[in-house]
Amino acid sequence: MTVNTPNVTGLKLKRKSRLLEVTFDNGETHAISCEMLRVYSPSAEVHGHGNPVLVTHKKNVNITALEPVGRYAVKIVFDDGHNTGLYSWKILYDLCTNQAELFEQYLAKLRAAKASREPLIAMNISYS
Repeated sequence: MTVNTPNVTGLKLKRKSRLLEVTFDNGETHAISCEMLRVYSPSAEVHGHGNPVLVTHKKNVNITALEPVGRYAVKIVFDDGHNTGLYSWKILYDLCTNQAELFEQYLAKLRAAKASREPLIAMNISYS
């Protein structure tokens, strides 16, 4: 990558805790939540055309697959069906190293929109 962006040398999914452990070639290792990765997905679905969408109800989202893309990115498949974001090493590094600030911004946007991180409750309705 560039001098300022280290390469990813390891990805370890911790399903129970819903964390992705990312190791970089500069010796840094970061744990980032699946929720954080999902709500900050670099996909066009989330970013739109310069008008980002507020992603809600992803507190319990998890990753089902990590698919390498060359030597520069990973495609992350989430259990909610989202699978269109390509996370370059730069995007991963930026998310990992700025996650506290980014998560606070996300919470502020949720509050402003009166939205929630909590998952939607599936309801089974039967008619007799």
